Amino acid sequence: MVTMMSEIFILLIAIIVAVILYKVLKTATKMAINAVLGLLVLFIANAVLGLGIAYTWLVILVCAIAGVVGALLMIILSYLGIAF
Repeated sequence: MVTMMSEIFILLIAIIVAVILYKVLKTATKMAINAVLGLLVLFIANAVLGLGIAYTWLVILVCAIAGVVGALLMIILSYLGIAF
């Protein structure tokens, strides 16, 4: 009886860990795609508009979290002369 209970407990723990890992990896994939798209928009804007925005850790972090919207924010801030 004790062995069966421990097996069920281990199975439940394994299912919980699998679900958590799935959610974490899904979020990491979305964040990577956002970062790439945001940096691509930023690169194209630098090339076309000649803004000269440096690719610092702060810019990459904003693009990773906010994606294209973050890149557009960086472009607007640079264009207005407020930052970067």
